[in-house]
Amino acid sequence: MVKSTIRGRATTRSLVLDASTARDLMTSSPITVSEDQVIGEAVAVLVDQGVSAVPVVDASGRPVGVLSRADVVRRDREEAGFCPTGADYFDVAKLELPGGESARGFQLERIDGTPVSAIMTPDVFSVGPEVPADIVVQKMLDLGVHRLFVLDAGGALIGVVSALDVLRALRVG
Repeated sequence: MVKSTIRGRATTRSLVLDASTARDLMTSSPITVSEDQVIGEAVAVLVDQGVSAVPVVDASGRPVGVLSRADVVRRDREEAGFCPTGADYFDVAKLELPGGESARGFQLERIDGTPVSAIMTPDVFSVGPEVPADIVVQKMLDLGVHRLFVLDAGGALIGVVSALDVLRALRVG
């Protein structure tokens, strides 16, 4: 029930889930990352696509986990990624930036070759495409998750239902 006030008059209206099944709620063909991709590449996907999490798939395309921004932040908090300032293969005083500026005070970033599989959440919470929409929402609530994977009968990822997808399917009735 939604309580609102219109021109000083209180009204009560219901919210209705305007979807019958997981297929109706899901985002089809979701963006994914491979479990073998390095973290930097996966972060680029999250940022470039403007998403907070992506399914992680194995070589056969089956979901094996989820990578979220929280996983990345947790990893960054645990491990700094810069080269030591006293590296013996360059002299920072002799480095110049475009325009002749000195590189003094800059650091070189260490490229992290850690695979996504090392930091992802290895849980795959899923439903079939024909699961009733109200059951999908209840499962998300019961599990305390923001998304469920939608898998076909063979276990292939065909979609994702996110909390935002559920909100999009609500209408005032």
